[in-house]
Amino acid sequence: MAIDISKIKTSREVEKTLQTLSPFEIKNELIRLADESALKSTAITLNAGRGNPNWIATVPREAFFLFGQFALGECRNVMEEQGILAGIVQNKTGVAKRFEEFLSNHKDSPGASLLEKTYHYGVDNHDFDADAWIREWIEAVIGFNYPVPDRMLSHIEIIVHDYLIQEMCGIGSNIGKFDIFAVEGGTAAMCYIFDSFMQNYLTQRGDKIALLTPTFTPYIEIPELERYNFDVVHVQASGVGENGFHTWQYPDSELDKLKDSEIKVAFVVNPSNPPSSAMSTKTLNYIADIVKNHNPELMIITDDVYGTFINNFRSLMSVIPENTINVYSFSKYFGCTGWRLGTIAIHENNIFDKKIAALSDDRKKELHDRYATLTLEPEKIKFIDRLVADSRQVALNHTAGLSLPQQFQMMLFSAFCLLDTQDVYKTLTQSIIQKRLKLLWEGLEVPITEDPMRAGYYSEIDIMVAAEHFYGNEFADWMKKNFEPVDVLFRLAEKTAIVLLNGGGFAGPEWSIRVSLANLPTDSYLILGKNVRKVIMEYVTSWENSKKQ
Repeated sequence: MAIDISKIKTSREVEKTLQTLSPFEIKNELIRLADESALKSTAITLNAGRGNPNWIATVPREAFFLFGQFALGECRNVMEEQGILAGIVQNKTGVAKRFEEFLSNHKDSPGASLLEKTYHYGVDNHDFDADAWIREWIEAVIGFNYPVPDRMLSHIEIIVHDYLIQEMCGIGSNIGKFDIFAVEGGTAAMCYIFDSFMQNYLTQRGDKIALLTPTFTPYIEIPELERYNFDVVHVQASGVGENGFHTWQYPDSELDKLKDSEIKVAFVVNPSNPPSSAMSTKTLNYIADIVKNHNPELMIITDDVYGTFINNFRSLMSVIPENTINVYSFSKYFGCTGWRLGTIAIHENNIFDKKIAALSDDRKKELHDRYATLTLEPEKIKFIDRLVADSRQVALNHTAGLSLPQQFQMMLFSAFCLLDTQDVYKTLTQSIIQKRLKLLWEGLEVPITEDPMRAGYYSEIDIMVAAEHFYGNEFADWMKKNFEPVDVLFRLAEKTAIVLLNGGGFAGPEWSIRVSLANLPTDSYLILGKNVRKVIMEYVTSWENSKKQ
């Protein structure tokens, strides 16, 4: 049945008010409307506004739970009381041999193969002491200590470092060593970096910063807070292909904004959110040239959570490592949003430490006093370790760091991919996303061009570009005159029980909508695409009727 374009509960005035909110707040109203619609029809609410995936990596979890059995046995060997209390493992020798015996007895158990290969990876590739390596695992999976070192467990950091280099830096990278801080997901990473930048005078209130847009909404909202009040310059991915549709790449004219030496920091999400496009090699090299020849003190924070959905992905950390902070989250690739697993990686030779060392004597004295309880020489504390201290208000630095079970699961996720030399898991996750993407655009009845830079985790559909491309400027002008940019979202929710997010809330095109390809059953995306097209065609019909009157 055709949708009556003139009848919708949500008035234009309400839409105009709601679109000033974060898209994640608008989502709540859309969900309410979609649920009401579903109750009144045979439709099922399809919420493609959420970014967390509907798959999980099983083998690393199996390994986690299997090793927990061995670790508990080791604790019981120390002491056991009435079957409900055990001791803390302190024996420094023989544990690796007992672990090997455990593996021999459980070789057919789910997760055993990964545990065995990870154990040998550390011993063979990094010359780990076998007993120390397994003791770290036991402490981690049981979680009976605070993290020591507080930034990240020493053996686990090396494995995660290998993973980040493999996934973020492309084939054959040899760019030196990064220090890693294990944090509670990408969210915590953002909060810690913003705060420590201010605490260490790397930024000050009112400074000029750049946002490469479209981008994840918090990167838009945080700089506007009173504490920061940054002067924000948008560097827009406004590239357009021959067919008039977005390529979501950055023209040189936009990137040239970064040459302004007053811009202190550039915030990047790569691949982008919501366009889900990775920076081309040309763009990476162009930014590197800007840093080298025009703005050598530019600090870059690159959030690369979706990089694993691109083959041979390269982050800015691979081309300008000394100027770049890499933020990574395990949540999307491994389906572990609830584990809260993320990292901050900073090259051991970096601009951040150099800028702190060049501060005025007064500011150095202030920072000396701030960190004086941690060491007799606080001026030598690296920026990444200041991040750790600042995350716990300095005074609680001794209890800082990601919980040990979280670090252990993070390490197993990393090892799982390091040992997957045929990229079986990567191919599987990418194929799921790409199949859903094709079904979405099949439903829209719009051909989708091949693009090796497209991660496909989200799809951003610009309604206005499509309006101009297929029906001309007259139709596009009629749309703008008669409807708010978010109108299509409310019609989808009320009429078809579909929930999407507005691309304008991500500093993208006002009339764009974001579809998550991660969180619904695959077949749903054909239905979703058809319903988006149905709503758009109702606008077309209404416009054509208006011309006859």
